[in-house]
Amino acid sequence: MSKKKPVPQEEEAVREENPVGEETAAEVQTENNEEPEPAQEDPKDTEIQKLREQLKALQDQQLRTLAEYDNFRKRTEKEKLAIYTDATVAAAAEILTIADNIERALEVKDADAQSLRKGIEMIETQLRNTFKKLGIEEMAGVGEEFNPDLHNAVAHIEDENLGENVVSAVYQKGYLLGDKVVRHAMVQVAN
Repeated sequence: MSKKKPVPQEEEAVREENPVGEETAAEVQTENNEEPEPAQEDPKDTEIQKLREQLKALQDQQLRTLAEYDNFRKRTEKEKLAIYTDATVAAAAEILTIADNIERALEVKDADAQSLRKGIEMIETQLRNTFKKLGIEEMAGVGEEFNPDLHNAVAHIEDENLGENVVSAVYQKGYLLGDKVVRHAMVQVAN
């Protein structure tokens, strides 16, 4: 058995007049006349909104930076290709004049040995000048110390007149472009 608490008479009267769920006219009146309180913004919500805006700005900045980098990379590739093409064209233009002179020399039918030799010497001089213009240098030869980075030893001899590990003969000249080897020299090494 459960005991019921006694309900004060005033509350019982209100309940009888106003069944549950119905509002009194006075309550409705006060609700309609009251202006809703302006919602106070929570400082946390304001901070969150600011952080979201900062995040969006940083994401936009990152996208722009990535796009700029991609454009820079593509532009650099094009420039490198253009530099390579320009250098190749410049080298080819220099060599073409030599090829023209060789062709002219071959067109001469009635050349004696001396004039043919003179023409070839002129072409060789032109070739050396072209190499010089392009920055291609001939490697040192006989008497130099053997360097495996520059020379390709294809023969070895014993010679008491030469020092140890010295180039005694050059079979094919080597060439450098700055510090880069264009072609290793084929040499004979003594001792």
